[in-house]
Amino acid sequence: METEKTSRIAYSGIEGAFANIAAKKIFPDGNLISFLDFASAYRAVENGDCEYAVLPIENSFAGEVTQVSDLMFSGPLFIKGVYELTVHQNLLGTEGSSIDSIKTVISHPQALEQCSSYINEHGWKIQIESNTARAAKKVSELNDTSIAAIASKETAELYALNILASNINENENNTTRFAVFTKNEKSETEKEKDDTFIMMFTVKNKSGMLAKAINVIGDNNFNMSELRSRPLRKQAWEYYFFVEAQGSVCSPQGNRMIQDLKEQCEMLKIVGSYKIQKIN
Repeated sequence: METEKTSRIAYSGIEGAFANIAAKKIFPDGNLISFLDFASAYRAVENGDCEYAVLPIENSFAGEVTQVSDLMFSGPLFIKGVYELTVHQNLLGTEGSSIDSIKTVISHPQALEQCSSYINEHGWKIQIESNTARAAKKVSELNDTSIAAIASKETAELYALNILASNINENENNTTRFAVFTKNEKSETEKEKDDTFIMMFTVKNKSGMLAKAINVIGDNNFNMSELRSRPLRKQAWEYYFFVEAQGSVCSPQGNRMIQDLKEQCEMLKIVGSYKIQKIN
């Protein structure tokens, strides 16, 4: 994605985190700015401190990133693009450590889940950290041969750690999708080039409304690649629905679908449209 060198790009984590790696690939000339968590990076764009935020939305093994889904639903930003990054998880230790010396591994929950078979095979304890790069930094600071991090090879170089084992994630095709969030919605001309979109909605509290909404999507010839639900934070036992579908949302069928859905839905939000791109 082309951008001016002065553009400020928010991401969650520190240098070496997979979000940092993705942001560098998407915005090679951008000014990357680190934030503590997903919400802080999102809010930085919302309040104008940054022009874009690069946040993970889904992993092919561990599934959706629920915190980002909730931000998509409740926040005002739009998705400008979605990019797939193949993720290779590695076991990193300090000088003198070995696989036999490790007792505890530290990483982000999704990274731990992606490597759960390898971890269980060795009987290691786990410790959660906010992201993979912070885990690597912590292992470097602790300098304890019994503690290892699961993180990228880039963090091994950054924090002077040794790679004890490479590509330990259970799925060899381990891929994370990163979305670029911005304040400005794409123009109709830009959307016409896209073939995938994300929308979120809540349905009216009447019998069969969810089924009717799903039928509207199919009746207008849109293929749903994803459909999932998330609880509404302020309303117990009520949910919003996330749909990723293939097709142009600004086509005549897309416009008809949106109008029909408004009859079934309490709230309807088109979060963004895009073509999925690989950035390896």
